[in-house]
Amino acid sequence: MKKYTYLALFLCFALACKNEKPKPVSLQEDVAFLASDALSGRETGSAGELLAAEYLKGRMADLGLAPKGNAGTFYQTFTFKPKKDPHSEIQYAAGDSTITGTNVIGYLDNKAANTIVIGAHYDHLGMGGEGSLYREGTAIHNGADDNASGVGLLLRLADTLQGIDRGNNYLFIAFSGEEMGLLGSNYFVKNPTIDLAKVDYMLNMDMVGRLREDQTLAVSGTGTSPIWGQVLNATNPGFKLVLDESGVGPSDHTSFYLQDIPVLHFFTGQHEDYHKPSDDSEKLNYEGMQKIGAYIVAVIGELDDDPKLTFKKTKNASEEVPRFKVALGVVPDYLFDGKGMRIDGISEGKAAQKAGLQKGDIVLQLGDSAVVDMMSYMRALSTFEEGNSTNVIVDRKGEKMLVPVTF
Repeated sequence: MKKYTYLALFLCFALACKNEKPKPVSLQEDVAFLASDALSGRETGSAGELLAAEYLKGRMADLGLAPKGNAGTFYQTFTFKPKKDPHSEIQYAAGDSTITGTNVIGYLDNKAANTIVIGAHYDHLGMGGEGSLYREGTAIHNGADDNASGVGLLLRLADTLQGIDRGNNYLFIAFSGEEMGLLGSNYFVKNPTIDLAKVDYMLNMDMVGRLREDQTLAVSGTGTSPIWGQVLNATNPGFKLVLDESGVGPSDHTSFYLQDIPVLHFFTGQHEDYHKPSDDSEKLNYEGMQKIGAYIVAVIGELDDDPKLTFKKTKNASEEVPRFKVALGVVPDYLFDGKGMRIDGISEGKAAQKAGLQKGDIVLQLGDSAVVDMMSYMRALSTFEEGNSTNVIVDRKGEKMLVPVTF
C-alpha cells in the first residue's frame, strides 16, 4: 500500500511541477538578455535577431498571451531586399540578397469590441553598418536603450494589464526591421492579423531607458486625437512633458498613423551612446522605465470606459525640414525646451569638434540667423555649403561665447 502512496505523491509532484507558473522575469533581466553580446546586435534577419524572437515568443507565452502572428504562431515574417547590403553577419545565398524579418505578436483577449496596439521594435544594428555613429571599425551594437528598453517595457505592460482595464483587448507587437525603415510595422498594417478598423489607438515605446534627473519625457502624436493632451496632463505623475503633435516620426507609430489610427510615441531622448557599441544595459534608468510604464497604464486606465478615440490628422513636421549640404557634427538635445538648440553630443572629426564646441553648449545664433529652436537651427544650417566659414554664438554655462566654425 505504501508503494502506491509514494507513486501517487510522485505523480502529484510531477503534475505540480508541470503546471508550476514560470519564474517571474524582471525588467532588468529582459533587457540584459536582449542587449547581450550573444545576440550580436539583433540585426534584422540575423541569427541574433532570431534568438531574440525566440526569447520574446517564450516570454509572451509564459505571460499567457495568445499567438497572433501567422498560422496560429507568434511570428509574422516578411521578406525584402535591401537597397544595399548592410555590413552584417547575415549570410546570403549566391545571387540572393533577400532578408527575412520577424514580427513577434501576442494577444490579450478581453472579449472587448476594440483593441489597443502596444508596440516596440526589437531589431538593432548588428555589428554597425550604415546606421552606426561608431567610427572605429566594427563592433557589436547591443542597443540597450534602442530598443531593448521599449521591448522590456512592452513585456512589463503585457504582465501588468492582465485582468485590469478590460475595456479593450491588447495586441503586443515586437517589430522587426525598424532600423531599416519601419519595415515590420509597415508590413503589419498592410497585412494585419486583426481588424484595423477595431484598433482604438497605438502606443509606441522607442528609447525609453534614459530618463534624466529632470524627469523630461517626450511624447509625440499628441495631435492625432483631440483627447490626448487632456489625458496626458490628467495622469502625469510628475514628468516634465515635451509634447509633439505630429503623428509622423522616425519610429513604428508612423505606420499606424498613416492608417488613420491615433498614436502616441514615448521617448526619453538622444544621448552620446546612440547607435554606438556603448549603448549597454547597465547604463539604463530602470526606475525611470518603471515610472514610464506606470504612466502608460494610467493613460490606458483613464480611457478604459471611453468610446473609441477620434482620429485627427496632423501637420507632417518632416515635410518642413530643409535640405542640408553640410553638417555641424552635433547631436541635438531634442528634449530641450528652452531658447536655442542645446548640444547633447559632439561627433568625432566634424566641424563642431574642430571649432571647440562642447556638449551642453546652447546655440543661440548661427551666422546671421538667430536660433530659438530646432527648426530655426535647421533653417540656418541649410544656408551653408561645404567650405563656408561663419561664427556660432553659444551659451556655455551662462556665458555667451563667439566660436568661429568652418564646414
